Amino acid sequence: MKQSQLFTKTERFAPKDEETKNAQLLTRAGFIEKLMAGVYNYLPLGLLTLRKIEQVVREEMNRIGGQEILMPMLHPKENWEKTQGWNNIDVLFKIKSRTEKEYALGQSEEEVVTPLVMRRARNEKNLPLAVYQIHWKFRDELRAKSGLLRGKEFFMKDMYSFHADQADFDKFYEIAKTAYLKIFKRLGLVAKVTEASGGSFSQKISYEFMVLTDAGEDDILYCDKCVFCVNREIAPSTSSGRAKENETCPKCKQGKLNRAKASEVGNVFDLGQKYGKDFDLGFTARDGTKKFPIMGCYGIGISRLMGVIVEKIHDDKGIVWPEAITPFKIHLLSLGQNERAEKIYDNLIKNNIEVLYDDRNISAGEKFADADLIGLPYRLVVSEKSLKAGGVELKRRSESKSKVIKEKDIIKNLK
Repeated sequence: MKQSQLFTKTERFAPKDEETKNAQLLTRAGFIEKLMAGVYNYLPLGLLTLRKIEQVVREEMNRIGGQEILMPMLHPKENWEKTQGWNNIDVLFKIKSRTEKEYALGQSEEEVVTPLVMRRARNEKNLPLAVYQIHWKFRDELRAKSGLLRGKEFFMKDMYSFHADQADFDKFYEIAKTAYLKIFKRLGLVAKVTEASGGSFSQKISYEFMVLTDAGEDDILYCDKCVFCVNREIAPSTSSGRAKENETCPKCKQGKLNRAKASEVGNVFDLGQKYGKDFDLGFTARDGTKKFPIMGCYGIGISRLMGVIVEKIHDDKGIVWPEAITPFKIHLLSLGQNERAEKIYDNLIKNNIEVLYDDRNISAGEKFADADLIGLPYRLVVSEKSLKAGGVELKRRSESKSKVIKEKDIIKNLK
């Protein structure tokens, strides 16, 4: 991509109605634009980043046996009535057609995926099964705020697993948990597995994957010695016992519990047999009896992750993208040396290295400021000064110092 052809531009000042760093920096850098509270346009750089996050998640879900599908966003009212969700879920968007028929916009997919899968998994030998999608979700948030961290419309991966018994679900949960932690590590984040309420999904304790950030809307308690972590909503009744700030960890009995703000980036719910029973869709067990599946729900907020990553990985100049999800690996800057830079640009493309080429006729200071704001992992500068020094200037976004490398060594250095 040549920056002169990019239809979006960077902005010097953050929008006055955005308080969080993710919303401010992503808007200024030209990744997103707010349409209304909780709803954003994803511009070329933003969509590239979103797709990179999506692909990391897809790879890890495929690796543990998830089968990708795509389900409708528009759901019939009847399905939600069968699960008692129509009148009991307050964030459900409901719409009425010209024929007075009512629908829901999907805020989760249990009402669709249960009949979809269980009409095909009629025998115990068909289980376990795990299907997932990466799609848009809708929730009628009264306080849509914090940029991409809390929206009315958001991009999400939701996987659903079906098991013959609780033991098989528990086994798959551990596999999914490991995959989740691997995803967050690949994205440059450290997530804590946190006990939480099942909310409207389940009466059981659920598990949330939390990233510590001041922009987060959850209060958690975490142990400074072991992996114990709990949402303060359920701190009095955790699986390990009561948990209070500054007191001894109820799990390891050694560490102290610290309080922190965090943002949820993923969750796991043990749904039990509820949805199979609601639809009266079961399977024939090995002993010939009808049984209902134990179901699990596994969510990851793709667009929310984009916001959380910016909250966690930025500096006073702009975003610092991890290599796994950067829209481009290289930001190539030409300072009055367009002919030489064009050759380097063509060579990078020929070697399948993703590059954003700043060929604009603006000052060097503006180019450097924009490069820091956009935050690509590597910056290559072609200037009269660099050429006299023997080549081009290479700098990591996360480091302060640059070095001059020969043109013939560019590909070797970057690969």
